[in-house]
Amino acid sequence: MRNEKFRVIRASEIGQYAYCAHAWWLNSVMGVPSQNINDLARGDAHHQTHGRRVQTAGLLRWLALALLLLAVVVFLLF
Repeated sequence: MRNEKFRVIRASEIGQYAYCAHAWWLNSVMGVPSQNINDLARGDAHHQTHGRRVQTAGLLRWLALALLLLAVVVFLLF
């Protein structure tokens, strides 16, 4: 088997195909670059910011649970 016959299809490609099959074909098959580079860059920045916020929220959640556990232990001991 040759590697050129198989390629990974990312979820973003499926979304692009669902939104506009022709745009997906132009980009993925024909190699025509997207014309809205600024919008894509802004979207990437938004996703990175959102990802950091989600990660921070998860860490704060674990910190809150640890502090709650500590408060329960202190309450039970005193």
